[in-house]
Amino acid sequence: MPGGRKKADPIEQSLRLTLEEMYYGCSKNLKLTRTVMRGDVEQRVSETLTIDVKPGWKKGTKITFPEKGDEAPGVIAADIVFVIDEKRHPQFERDGNDLVKTVKVDLSEALLGANVFVTTLDGKSINVEVKEVIDPKYVKVLIGEGMPLSKSPNSRGDLKIKFEVAFPKTLDDDRRKKLREALDGCEY
Repeated sequence: MPGGRKKADPIEQSLRLTLEEMYYGCSKNLKLTRTVMRGDVEQRVSETLTIDVKPGWKKGTKITFPEKGDEAPGVIAADIVFVIDEKRHPQFERDGNDLVKTVKVDLSEALLGANVFVTTLDGKSINVEVKEVIDPKYVKVLIGEGMPLSKSPNSRGDLKIKFEVAFPKTLDDDRRKKLREALDGCEY
């Protein structure tokens, strides 16, 4: 397109959010300093861009501010695109709309049943009773205790509880014998 102005390529920036910010939603004010053209004169200006994070947004969500990049003679300013990234959380991992939490139980609880208290991301304490044998692949699912769905904020994903089994460091001969007798004949 002769004589026309070409648009600059989009500029992507990462916006790192906590899991809580993506759970509840939040507002982020980002200061931007850019070059604008006033006639033939370049001028540096500062402005604040506001991103209203909706509950349930996921890593990879993109927010575009059209033509907020630097201006230059003969060029249309680039779009600024913020890409949501998720900060690591000490207790939860996100799996789509679900949350995953690992809880420690000892070997006797894994074999005989366990009662564990789980604190959800929104601070609720839930008593989780497990009567089944907890094998390495066992997952307890708490329906509706995961992340809000961004398109339907009153709906939630699930909370998946995985278990890490702690084994005794040592066993004396008497305990070994009793365990062997107790476990002999079990179905595997």
